[in-house]
Amino acid sequence: MIEQILPDFFRIEIPLPNSPLKALNSYLIKNQERSLIIDTGMNREECLGPMTSSLKELDVDLNRTDFFITHLHADHSGLMGTLATETSKVYFNEVEANILSFESENAEERFQEFFNFYISHGFPEEELKQAFANHPGYRFSARRKVDFSVLREGDTMDVGDYSFRCIETPGHSPGHMCLYEADKKILVAGDHILFDITPNITYWPELENSLKAYLASLDKVKDLDVTLVLPGHRNRWNQHQRRITELLEHHKNRLDEVINALKDGDKSAWEIAPYIRWDIDISSWELFPAAQKWFALGETIAHIHYMEAEGKVQRKVENNKILFSLA
Repeated sequence: MIEQILPDFFRIEIPLPNSPLKALNSYLIKNQERSLIIDTGMNREECLGPMTSSLKELDVDLNRTDFFITHLHADHSGLMGTLATETSKVYFNEVEANILSFESENAEERFQEFFNFYISHGFPEEELKQAFANHPGYRFSARRKVDFSVLREGDTMDVGDYSFRCIETPGHSPGHMCLYEADKKILVAGDHILFDITPNITYWPELENSLKAYLASLDKVKDLDVTLVLPGHRNRWNQHQRRITELLEHHKNRLDEVINALKDGDKSAWEIAPYIRWDIDISSWELFPAAQKWFALGETIAHIHYMEAEGKVQRKVENNKILFSLA
């Protein structure tokens, strides 16, 4: 589906089969000299087909098109290696450009680091293997190495009548980046602010405290003069300050759920996770698909780490497993 948002500015809806996210909002700014595509969809035919047909309908020449990727998740970056031509620039944040460069040469080492980490927090080994095997980042990421054009905080990017300023908003991912068009009061938000669902805030080895980073990034964009927010998924809205207030309340409630889970004794993150009210249409934690348990446990750990840093939760290690208790 193609929707014109503003002059020369389009939203292309890219389906994400079997994903709770349903679809990705890819954005195209069409320009006679060079066009820009913001986020691409997963590296799978179900995404490539709608993208290429939409670009054909809009008469976009990929040889005169560049790309901006808000963050490394496969639903945003997976097709960049397929769509980018030899004349394309792929703009990306520095932190995640380094991560993907490392992963391209040390994938097994990266895999093992995450595997050991989640095992130490109680994830059963056989279920964890299923989660990794079905993880969209593992299955549908870009397969061709990309030479990135790195953007940093405050850098600008001009496309036709639009002039964007880069804003680093780590939290949802280590180097997540938004684009702000001050004159037209547009915030291209990626997964930093979503309106129908809440962004997943999970553990990242590159972030000491991912939830703290995320909350700081929300504060960073709260006072921007914005009348149009373009999120990475679902519907757009213009009241970003109201949504930020809702997101802050959401995470406060989740932190309270962690505390309540620990009131009757020590628990691993795996044992705390079922106490969280997850927005998923499944009746019990045991019935969650393994991949969804991966996302849920990562978010649980991020909230525990935040409470540790606040001095409200403490940890100990027993039989190579990490347990948490109220401080």
